[in-house]
Amino acid sequence: MAEDFQIVRAGDAALIVKFPERIDPIINARAVALAGRLRDVAQPGIRDVVSAFRSVAVYFDPLQTDHDRLLDQLRQFASVRDGDSSPPNDPIQVPVKYGGLLGPDLGDVARFASTSEDEVVRLHTAATYRVFMLGFVPGFAYMGTVDPRIAAPRRQIPRVSVPPGAVGIAGGQTGIYPIETPGGWQLIGRTTTKPFNLARPDPCLFKPGDTVRFIAVDDLP
Repeated sequence: MAEDFQIVRAGDAALIVKFPERIDPIINARAVALAGRLRDVAQPGIRDVVSAFRSVAVYFDPLQTDHDRLLDQLRQFASVRDGDSSPPNDPIQVPVKYGGLLGPDLGDVARFASTSEDEVVRLHTAATYRVFMLGFVPGFAYMGTVDPRIAAPRRQIPRVSVPPGAVGIAGGQTGIYPIETPGGWQLIGRTTTKPFNLARPDPCLFKPGDTVRFIAVDDLP
C-alpha cells in the first residue's frame, strides 16, 4: 500500500510527519497515535513530540539520536492506519453560561445562522467535540467539529483582550480561552473550567484525542 504521509526535515534537530492535508478525526487519530507510540519508545535524544491537526513534529538532539533508526520508526509507526486504538474516555463536561455580557457575540452567531440565540446554544451543546490539538497559548484546545449552521468565521477586528474562560467559535472550531489574551473568535459564553492550571500535576486539562461536551447552565459557580 502506498504511503499517504511525508517525512520532512525542519532544521537539523526536528522531523515532521505530514498526513493528508485536511481536518479529519481519522487523520488526527493517526497523528495522536503516532505521537503516543514515539513517546512510548522513548528513544535516547528525543526532546519532544508534538501532534497537531494532521502532523507530528519530533524534536531531537542530533548528537544523541540515531537518525536512521528514528526515520525507520517514523515510517513504521506512520504506516499504521488504525489510529488511536485506546478506548475512548468519557467526554469532559464543561459548564457554560451562554449569552449576555459573558457571550457578547451570541447574537452575531445567531444572525449568521439566521436562527435564534437559543438554537445556537442548542446546536453548540448538542455535539461531542474532539480535541484536535493544543496551541496558541498554554492549554488552548482546538476542538471540532462545530455544526456548519453556526460555524461563524472569526471576527473581522479581533479583540485586544479576551477574558479567561471565554468560549468561542471560529468556523468549524470551538474552544476555551485559558488566559487573558487578544483573540478574534466569536465569544458565545463563559465557563469556570480552567483549561490550564499550574496548581494541577498536569496543568493542561485537555489532551489531543479527548472528547468534550458543553453544558448550558443558568449560573456559574
